[in-house]
Amino acid sequence: MKLCLLLSGLLMVSTQAGEVSSADHPSIQAALDANPGTVVFVPAGDHLLTEKIRLRAGHGGLRGPGRLVQQNPQQPILEIEDAVGLEVRDLTLTRPADQAETDREAVLALRCRDLVLENVKVIDHPTRAGAITLRECRDSRISRCLVRNYMRVTVDDRTHSQEWGYAFNCTDGTGLSIQASTGTLIEGNRIVEERLRPTPELKAKHKLGDWIKRNPVRGSFINEETWARGYTDNWQQGSGLIVTSPTVSDLTRIVGNHIENAAQGIDLHSDHVIVAHNVIVNSFMGLKAMHGSRNVLITGNQFVKNCLWAIGLMPGAAANAENYDGGSIIADNLISDFGHGDAHWIWGSERSPFKFDTGQQADDPPLTDVLVRGNLIHNPGPPRYKVAVILPDGPNAPRGMHFADNLFPPGTAGVANRELPE
Repeated sequence: MKLCLLLSGLLMVSTQAGEVSSADHPSIQAALDANPGTVVFVPAGDHLLTEKIRLRAGHGGLRGPGRLVQQNPQQPILEIEDAVGLEVRDLTLTRPADQAETDREAVLALRCRDLVLENVKVIDHPTRAGAITLRECRDSRISRCLVRNYMRVTVDDRTHSQEWGYAFNCTDGTGLSIQASTGTLIEGNRIVEERLRPTPELKAKHKLGDWIKRNPVRGSFINEETWARGYTDNWQQGSGLIVTSPTVSDLTRIVGNHIENAAQGIDLHSDHVIVAHNVIVNSFMGLKAMHGSRNVLITGNQFVKNCLWAIGLMPGAAANAENYDGGSIIADNLISDFGHGDAHWIWGSERSPFKFDTGQQADDPPLTDVLVRGNLIHNPGPPRYKVAVILPDGPNAPRGMHFADNLFPPGTAGVANRELPE
């Protein structure tokens, strides 16, 4: 029986009868160009690249155990454009250590439909962009992929923004980035950062959080104290997974993924999203939905060792009367070991597992109609939070909030900053 299973596994990573192999052509690109609409097999071994591989024809793609090594930091590894029904499976994508840092993607998919990325591994690809990025795609699927070590040290320059008006040293990078896309299924992926953990030593080495320039006029989002200090705690940028373009991205399913050591675990600026049965470990922020995220179902997830908050809903600068936040359900989630992650020393013990907030701007419509039901916070010892839930009051405070059947152990100042509505 074991021999049969082994032979079956070997068949999965070897050429099949009639299949085109890149080994029979001068390059992988040449094999694709000569065989449009065909899935090209990439044999085991390192395949060195200095230009991106372009996939254009529909109903073809790449598969195999080969390792694509992009030596040019100015190029992505795979660029998939205007393709229908294309598949990429089983490949490993990486960059050499001395040319690893980049601002480009490992996989960039543009205007595709029915795209499948399955069991693709992106290893040691530190980038400011999304390691795997989908832009203006429809009905795509990203399944059982691995993204490991995708973050880098860089500068976040916000001097072009009147709201912020400064630039600072940070770590940045995103595992999966979904932009302006609809009907995306993201399932069973593993997104892990092992190198750039938020330690005091890393902060000191790279002067993380220090401002390196600022505008003559203070940004409207910044208070006088922060402006004078020239430092921000928020030097962990990027996300394990982001779905953005809030007025376009829609109908996204995020199911059964494992995200570990990210800055933000899951970042949503999207409508009609299902976030179910994921595990988010040691991200300073577990999940947030804002900038006009409507009808978001967050259910059955594990949030482990988050430090700033585990789940947060709030309007943002992109929210308006037509693009509002709310109509969402947060149910049956388990938050454990809150405040015990790597970033605890940054954020301290005055934070909260749940945060529902007012908007970033005065004209942001309030968060409205959210059901919070059957969630559990479990502490291994004394709570490392002030209150379990932050729910502000005031004219632009969240409305239509309902809390039922939750188990929220009180923090050092109680369960919430005010009585929770039922």
